[in-house]
Amino acid sequence: MEYISVLSRVIFYYILISFVYRLMGKREIGELSIMDLIVSFLLSELAAMSIDNYDSNILISVIPIIVIALIEIISSRLILRNTKIRDIFEGNPSVIINRGKINFKEMIKQRYNIGDLLTELRSKGIKSIEEVSYAVLETNGNLSVFTKKGTNFGSFPLPIILDGKIQKETLQEIDKNTCWIEEFLKKEKLTKEEVFYAFYHDEKLFIIKNNDIK
Repeated sequence: MEYISVLSRVIFYYILISFVYRLMGKREIGELSIMDLIVSFLLSELAAMSIDNYDSNILISVIPIIVIALIEIISSRLILRNTKIRDIFEGNPSVIINRGKINFKEMIKQRYNIGDLLTELRSKGIKSIEEVSYAVLETNGNLSVFTKKGTNFGSFPLPIILDGKIQKETLQEIDKNTCWIEEFLKKEKLTKEEVFYAFYHDEKLFIIKNNDIK
């Protein structure tokens, strides 16, 4: 009887957690943020505790799992819409290599050593740092690399506006100023507050308005 109870709980939690992850829209471990990983650990622990204590009421674990799933869904919506909340929970991507130069200050800040950098570059088939134009440490821990070969400045998206806020550092990178972006928005009959995301790519500016994501 005990074996049947344990087996039934294993099957139940497998189905339940699979459904929860589908509901949260998660796909691969490499795409999970720190908060997503915390949720993953909590879900697995709650399921394991219930399976170990097979004589306890199953609702003791089911209710917290449902609550955690709801919190994750709600927080994901808030993070999508609010830059400050997103920065608190997920942080910001860090530029590790900028125009071929290593940003040691950012590496120290992120506790990312030269060995980590070289390992990631080798895993992407890059033999030397000299081959790299840009390397960005994403919020999920992955390193996005843009090589110099066949690449020129502006060949990958650079954020100009995020949630209505102009990214002045990016403007400096592309030798532009706030007047340039304000003039562009004026021609499009838009204010910066109406822009969800604007990025610079191949010497062109692309805009996603707040209304486009509703």
